[in-house]
Parts: sequence; C-alpha cells; structure tokens
Amino acid sequence: MRDIDQIHIPNDELVPFGTVTDPGAVASALLMQQRKTWPLLSGNYDGLNNVRVKQFSFDGFSMKVQFNPGRIVSSSAKVDAKSISERKCFLCMENLPGEQRGILLNRNYMVLGNPFPIFPEHLTIPHLEHIPQAITDAFGDMMEITRSIGSRFSLFYNGPKCGASAPDHLHFQAGNRGFLTIESELAHLVTTYGEPVPCVEAMSVHAVDDSLRRYFVVRSGSKDQLKLFFEAWYNAFNEISSAGEEPMMNILSWYDEPVWTVLFFLREKHRPSHFFREDEGNILLSPASVDFGGVCITPLEKDFQKMNKGSLQEIFNEVSLNKSAFREVVKLTCADMYT
Repeated sequence: MRDIDQIHIPNDELVPFGTVTDPGAVASALLMQQRKTWPLLSGNYDGLNNVRVKQFSFDGFSMKVQFNPGRIVSSSAKVDAKSISERKCFLCMENLPGEQRGILLNRNYMVLGNPFPIFPEHLTIPHLEHIPQAITDAFGDMMEITRSIGSRFSLFYNGPKCGASAPDHLHFQAGNRGFLTIESELAHLVTTYGEPVPCVEAMSVHAVDDSLRRYFVVRSGSKDQLKLFFEAWYNAFNEISSAGEEPMMNILSWYDEPVWTVLFFLREKHRPSHFFREDEGNILLSPASVDFGGVCITPLEKDFQKMNKGSLQEIFNEVSLNKSAFREVVKLTCADMYT
C-alpha cells in the first residue's frame, strides 16, 4: 500500500517538466511528468488530438459538443449506493494506480492528473480522507484552491447527483482557463440575461437565465463575503429543494488577482430523459459542470452526430431548475442576506 509521501512529488523532481513558481505551474509540470511516466494517461491525452467538436450559436452565446470516446467510463458511471459499495474508491490514496503521482495542496488535498481528460490539462483534486462529496464544509477550501491555481485553471465542483462519478469521496476538478465557452461569453451573458441581486458591498451578484441554464454569477475580492453569500444561497436553495441530500448544483470558479468569479448552476435532475430512452432518442449525455460551462461531452459518435440546438435546449431545460423555483431562490437569498 502506498502512502502519501510515495504519491507526492516534490517540486525539485518536477523542475525538468516545467516551471514550479506557483501551484498552477507545478500542476502543469505534474501533468507533463505523468505523460512521460504513465502510459494510460499519456495515451488518453494523445487521444484528445482526435476529438471532434461542433458548435451551436444561441442568442448571444454558444455551446460546443465534443465527441470524446475516452469519457465513456465517467459519462456512464453507476453512482447508485449499491454500485458504489461494491467497488473500491478510485480517489482514495491507497487505491491509486502505481504510476499515478500527485502534489499536496492546501494540506488536505492531492492534485492528480485526470487520466480520462476533457481539457488539454485536466486535474482531479481529491481530499486526502474518504469523506462524502458535499460542499457545505468545503466551499472555503474550494475558494482557497481557486486562489492557488485559478489564474491558470478553472476549478469546478459536481454535486453527488450532478455529475460526480465518485459521490462518496470529496473532490474537485480543474481544467485550462479559457476552454469553456462561458468564460469568454460571461460578460455578455450577465449584461443580456442577468438581473442584479441586491447584496453587500465588495460583491457583485447577478441571477442569470439564458434560456438553457439558470445560475448565479458572483464576483468578490473577499473570501469571507463569498462564504456569507454561499451560506445564504445554499439555505435558500435547500429550502425549495426536494433532492433529499444537498441541493442539486454545479459550481465553477476562477481567480484574477484579487477577485474570485464563482458561478452557481442550479438543477432539479441528475440525468435527462434522453439518457434512459431505449429508442433512437437515446443520448448518452449526463451534464456536469463542464457541460454547463458550454462544452457538452458525448462519448458515443451516434450521439455526437444527432446533437443539435433542439436537443441541447431539451436536455438543459430538463435538468436545470425551473424558472419559478429559480425566482424563489433569488428572493430567498436576498432575504437571507439581510437577516
């Protein structure tokens, strides 16, 4: 059994693979090291050269669809309690493949190269302990990790029923800044579809409904203010949610000194009806943070070929929180912030 010291790579061992001036650069060097030493990861990154992409324009924003057969394991992962109990947790340190190495970050997390990538640089960042995927006590950690690597990577959180293929183990993921279409289009989306939410000083909050997705866009230079907003938003969403666990969400964040940008996507379903259909309407698309960020992953060529604007609208409107519930969360969040 490998221990943490055997998995962690010191910075001096990564110098041949890139600069090690900051945590984001160290993470990039880690990926280069893994591509040299881990054939599975290396082969799947090489496979990104064969990924096919098509793009659909909506009113003022775009959505890409990516044919990426390497993501079939994640997209079709069984995340029911029985299936999870019958497999070893692939994010626990003792179960990592022998070739997999990582770097310790913020004391409690290990940065790993994702061997089934979507991004040119794709990280998985699990907690060192086997604790459930839940954001309530980890949002502050997410903001700290975002500050550490967020100038180079966008960080994201998939809820336990919102795309996390390991809902039993707390983890985040990260990918290259600028890869997701929502990053470059966010200013226009906020201006066109956003509604300012009265909040507090040193914070900008907008509720956005762009006809596919419903989400909050929050910007602040204060981690404490972000945590206060998160608590108010979470309580509001939880009040109207029937998920039974944590409200169904995906969170995306990045950092430009000294400001965090955080997007909270609200959902009411894990997978759309297309996922379960047994006729020609079947589409193996299980939206998670990357999909909500504007890059939809289809691991099967048949689904890539049939995807169009109409199917995107159907899928996202089915899994996103409905409009009336979204308005209620906006109202309750405002009320909570002022109590």
